[in-house]
Amino acid sequence: MQLKNSLYYLLPSAVTAILPVISLPLFTRVLNAHDFGLVALCQAYAIFINGLANFGLSIGFERNFFTSSDDKQKGALLYSVILFVTLLTALFGSLTALFVNPISQWLLGSNSYHSLLIVTYFAIAFTTIKTYYLTYLKNSFDAKSYVWYTIDESLIGFLISMVLVLWVKTGVIGIVLGQLVASVIVLILLTFRFLKRVPFSLDKSAFIDAFELSIPLTPKLFVSTFSGQVDKYLIGLLNTVGAVGIYSLGQKIANISFVTMTAIQNVWSPIVYKTVFEQKDGGVIIGKLLTPFFYYSIAIALCVSLFAEETLILLTSEEFYGATDVIIVFSMLYGAFFFAKQPQLIYAKKTLLISFLSIVNVAGNIALIPVFVKYWGAVGAAWATLLAGAIYVLVTFLLSQKYYVIKWEYAKIMGIFLLFYVASVMTILFRNSIDIYVVRLMVKLLLIVIYFFMGVRFRILTIELYQQLIKKTPFFKRS
Repeated sequence: MQLKNSLYYLLPSAVTAILPVISLPLFTRVLNAHDFGLVALCQAYAIFINGLANFGLSIGFERNFFTSSDDKQKGALLYSVILFVTLLTALFGSLTALFVNPISQWLLGSNSYHSLLIVTYFAIAFTTIKTYYLTYLKNSFDAKSYVWYTIDESLIGFLISMVLVLWVKTGVIGIVLGQLVASVIVLILLTFRFLKRVPFSLDKSAFIDAFELSIPLTPKLFVSTFSGQVDKYLIGLLNTVGAVGIYSLGQKIANISFVTMTAIQNVWSPIVYKTVFEQKDGGVIIGKLLTPFFYYSIAIALCVSLFAEETLILLTSEEFYGATDVIIVFSMLYGAFFFAKQPQLIYAKKTLLISFLSIVNVAGNIALIPVFVKYWGAVGAAWATLLAGAIYVLVTFLLSQKYYVIKWEYAKIMGIFLLFYVASVMTILFRNSIDIYVVRLMVKLLLIVIYFFMGVRFRILTIELYQQLIKKTPFFKRS
């Protein structure tokens, strides 16, 4: 069942990751780095403001979903959270529209892009609201529905954006218009589905309980969203909007590894939560459970890192080749985030501690980025983010183990992680020191082979797994 659900969750992640890659050869020849920079800065603003509108309720909702007694109570919690978030989103959206010219001038250096800013805000807003429905489906182990709603949104957005940018010639705003239309359509479909399945009702006490759990996370939410977007603003301020575009494109490609990890997390996260609440020796069970998921997550990050150079050469114009090291560095960061994704502190209700750790992380990131950007440009911002993020992950991991001990299989975990980091650093060094491409390619392929045999050695890749993959999953059944 875990393998089957893993494949279901990986399918929308693959579609979500592949569609932007397919569009790159076309978009990067119609739009320039400055255009991509504008979108990145507008998205940074939209993600930050919509993050504030959610008050950390995504975590409170997910945790309390498992303590709700029946579907009616879960539905009431869902509708209560969505209503609250929708009202706040509408309020912040109205304020954005009212002050759009000064915001655009401050953020983008011109008030000529106010339409792009507003469309981007609402595209992110509807996508964010939709995730509460998807979380309900995920925690109900309804993988198929989760998958198809996600795929539908990706496909609709992709097709509309392609038409608008390439045929209607709308320019860069066509990218976010496609996302806006797609998110609205899917949100409406999900709302009608849930209203038929679970009658609308509100539960004040359930909402307050989730809200009280989430409130301490608001500082974390504020600083984490700020940290995740301030790098783009600082690059634009200290360098150019075009540099933001190159940086953002590299981050977007590296994000394939993070999206895949999140998809895999959709499989193990509900299991981990249930194990934490129901099993006395849950730490031992979880430790063994997470090793193969960690291996699969790092496998994707390793491939993204090793073949960053080839990806850019195949899919973009020469203007964007400077994003190679950005991709590699962010892949290293996203791989490390696996350890910060565990729900130990949430289970222990140490949400205030989570916020404090995030504030420290942001402070370090903000302190490092200007210095690194000054000397190394967009790549420097990536290294600064990796350094601050690595410290955050390490401290979070140690404190998480203090409040709920997971019996990690340390030998296997460290072997996988070290190989990934060594391979990524080698790729950067060889790219800047070895001019013969064939030599670099052979080293990369050798590293992939070593990683494969590590999986075999750790009994993560087995004949039994292969047989299960081929014979028991719907994607590989023979007619």
